[in-house]
Amino acid sequence: MGTRELEALLHQTLNDPRIAPATRASIERVFHQRAMDPDTVTLFCAQAIVLARAALTDDRMRDTFSWVLTLADLARDGAQAPKQPAKEPTKATAHVAFSPGEDCLDAIRDEFARARRKVDVCVFTITDDRIRAAMLDARRRGVAIRVISDNDKAMDEGSDIEPLRRAGIEVRVDQTDAHMHHKFALYDDARLLSGSYNWTRSAANYNQENLIVTSDRAIVERFGAEFERLWSDFSRR
Repeated sequence: MGTRELEALLHQTLNDPRIAPATRASIERVFHQRAMDPDTVTLFCAQAIVLARAALTDDRMRDTFSWVLTLADLARDGAQAPKQPAKEPTKATAHVAFSPGEDCLDAIRDEFARARRKVDVCVFTITDDRIRAAMLDARRRGVAIRVISDNDKAMDEGSDIEPLRRAGIEVRVDQTDAHMHHKFALYDDARLLSGSYNWTRSAANYNQENLIVTSDRAIVERFGAEFERLWSDFSRR
């Protein structure tokens, strides 16, 4: 079927007062009996749209017709688009370390080396100069560091709390007879390091201790909330 025959068929079905049944029957014969190729079908539909728009009597009707065509195109494209597989939630990672030995120490230093924006430290005591060096190195890279510690341990000989404060790191301590006995740190609000391990050389050299580093979002957020609570509470003492 040539272009002129297509145009004649379109005009016939558009002007036929029995437009619905006539259109359906005529198009079915063309599509199925003549086995039109995809390019011819596309041309056929485009010509039908041109004729239909020209048959409308005012601008408002033409705008409405264009709107319907746009919706039809969007619906067709949406139906034909391949469905995207749902993204799986990012799986949390975890790392476990034990002492004696330097596994726990290495875990702490590695996390300070990875830190890019901020670190919040909440530990009973810090006396291992190797950890202090890792903290100061992060500070020099522009990482914001806050430290919460125990007031009694901050006064121990060899404590790194005051040297850290003098280096420009924000420090707060409790002012009670009880101990601030937490041992955890938060890195970039994305990773938590926590366990029994005190940040001391004796913990690395002699004690049976443990640490775990996790990126589990729910756990990180809970510890983050606890740090903020203590930071605010200790500011009033």
